[in-house]
Amino acid sequence: MLSNKSYLLNKQYKNSSLLNSRIRLHERFSVNKYGWHRWVFDHFNLPENSLILELGCGSGKLWAQNIDRIPPAWNIILSDFSAGMLHDAGKNLCNSQNNFKYMVLDAQYLPFNNKTFHCVIANHMLYHVPDTNRVFSEISRILMPGGRFYASTVGLTHMQEIDRIVRKVEPGFSHITGYGPDAFVLERGSHMLSKYFSEIKLHMYDDCLVVTEALPLVDYILSATTMSSIAGRRNELLDLIEEEIIGSIRITKSSGIFETVCY
Repeated sequence: MLSNKSYLLNKQYKNSSLLNSRIRLHERFSVNKYGWHRWVFDHFNLPENSLILELGCGSGKLWAQNIDRIPPAWNIILSDFSAGMLHDAGKNLCNSQNNFKYMVLDAQYLPFNNKTFHCVIANHMLYHVPDTNRVFSEISRILMPGGRFYASTVGLTHMQEIDRIVRKVEPGFSHITGYGPDAFVLERGSHMLSKYFSEIKLHMYDDCLVVTEALPLVDYILSATTMSSIAGRRNELLDLIEEEIIGSIRITKSSGIFETVCY
């Protein structure tokens, strides 16, 4: 389901409501209080007059949480395959004086000329793309020589404690993330990128969750899972997690960002 375009477009990312349920869990219970989006922005090494494309911008959180840091000469195209997501991003950034433009597009087919952008950003979205080779080929095509590509993702152990909890309700449950064998994750990222980019660096984000309330965790699980057998068992999940929380539940986070340069 994580690469099923119909499901992603019509349910999971029809708008930002389900995504926000997951973001709220991280915002409330992350040990690292600096914040993911501020940390990602720290790694941008770009000219003052950069033309930037973000793929899968979601609700625009990356920019909304760094409004005070965006150089005025940056021109930023926010793109997503969901018009609902772009609508929410526009609302979140409507008071900004920065140069934002919005486009609905598929990351596998980028309607731009060769060597156009100083930077392309894909923040926690490439694991949804069926053909990452095509995406990387397109990104390398539209980047200027020496242009940078920033691609963040998660590792295979990310949120793994949730799996153990959900299996008590649904033994057939596999993984909350559900990434396939070819998905872009931390463990495979360098190899996948090396065909198209050079100077590949991986920066890891040091964090975990210490969850002290059951309800936000239930909301996270129900927002992320595609299994209908779980969706109707909210109260059962809530009771189970309330029993699990003795003070708190510690949940692994494995997140990082690849920084690359175009050949």
